[in-house]
Amino acid sequence: MFFKKKPAQDLYTVGFYNLENLFDIRNDPETLDDDFTPESVLRWTKKRYRNKLFKLGRAISDIGYKTSRRPPVLVGLAEVENRQVIEALLESRRLKDKGYKLVHYDSPDERGIDTALIYQSRHFEVTASEAVPLLVDNPDGQRDYTRDILHVTGLLNNQRIHLLVNHWPSRRDGDEDTAYKRVAAAGVVHEIMDKVKREEEAPAFIIMGDFNDNPFSKSVKEHLLSPDLYNPMERLHSHDRGSANYNFKWSLFDQILFSRDFFVEKKGTHSFAHADIFDKRFLREWSGKFKGTPFRTYAGRRYFGGYSDHFPVYVQLKLNV
Repeated sequence: MFFKKKPAQDLYTVGFYNLENLFDIRNDPETLDDDFTPESVLRWTKKRYRNKLFKLGRAISDIGYKTSRRPPVLVGLAEVENRQVIEALLESRRLKDKGYKLVHYDSPDERGIDTALIYQSRHFEVTASEAVPLLVDNPDGQRDYTRDILHVTGLLNNQRIHLLVNHWPSRRDGDEDTAYKRVAAAGVVHEIMDKVKREEEAPAFIIMGDFNDNPFSKSVKEHLLSPDLYNPMERLHSHDRGSANYNFKWSLFDQILFSRDFFVEKKGTHSFAHADIFDKRFLREWSGKFKGTPFRTYAGRRYFGGYSDHFPVYVQLKLNV
């Protein structure tokens, strides 16, 4: 007689998900969100908004569930418009009874999109948080109003951890022409880490985000990665797999790095168990020329009604008891 192996009950999932423009349907005169209203070219209606909330809630609740048998304990988010859309997401059917709370700050991004963190309060206690500005200029000397870096300090099952949630400047104006901005972002991450290291002995870091660069890009490999950090996403990126697909080419801009101390098994701490791209079939296009790529909400002005143009990524940590 054969028995199925039971999933480990001491695994905790930490995820990151770019939600592809999670906007409400109201026009904010302070930001460039005009496309996301019912009267806009995108026809962003209440029905479409609610459909997206339901789908994203389903996706988030399933990240890492197969092996941990619990929803993710921490999820960094990108491309959320405001606190209200995150609250609405946490009230969606698949998340409303999961005990999530949130950390969010409005950023100066011109489109009004921010980063955020959702967490299960029975496993994670927030002790401090801050939004750290990323100050970079365009070639003309004008400031690029981009997303802040969210720094959250807290206790994960009583282990003190520093989480940094990122959404680095895009490649919209060209990869090489904008690379300096992402190098600058990596520098700000290390400034945050260095400050913490001066105040704490052997702090534990988890650095996540949409870096708009791949694991072997200069900004990540040469400027973000350091001897005391490990990037499990290096092993996951290939020509036929990633977290986003543009012009039929896979990228793995969405990544999670962490302190190498997570390889040490010490009672009362967490150790690294597993990392993956959450690209299950229900998150993919099922047919057509985009088969296998993320089932997105929009492609240009065309409404697809899917989840996001990114797959979530995650790591799983084992609690050492």
